[in-house]
Amino acid sequence: MFNKHTNEDYKDALPKIKQKTLVFGERTLMTEFLLSRNSILPVHSHPYEQTGYLVRGHILLTIGDMQYDAQSGDSWSIPENIKHGAKILEDSVAIEIFSPVREDYLPDNETGN
Repeated sequence: MFNKHTNEDYKDALPKIKQKTLVFGERTLMTEFLLSRNSILPVHSHPYEQTGYLVRGHILLTIGDMQYDAQSGDSWSIPENIKHGAKILEDSVAIEIFSPVREDYLPDNETGN
């Protein structure tokens, strides 16, 4: 699968947080997140391994009971079912890969909707 980047098709994930699935295969899915300053990604967990890269910005990332001051160029890996969340300190862009594929993140035309 190949995807040419556009500034269209972002969905509101949470207040001041937008997401767009970029590409996916049989076992992985890549999503771009646009995170606005002072937004909060509440602590949550899910049955997906999640690997991320902060393209631009500054966030305070919580993984389990550890906090990380993540800045442009930093990356992380969160095992499945581990609680995690973030406070967005400045406008940020993150790329995250999920395994297995998150069906709830598939584009509408891929889920039969």
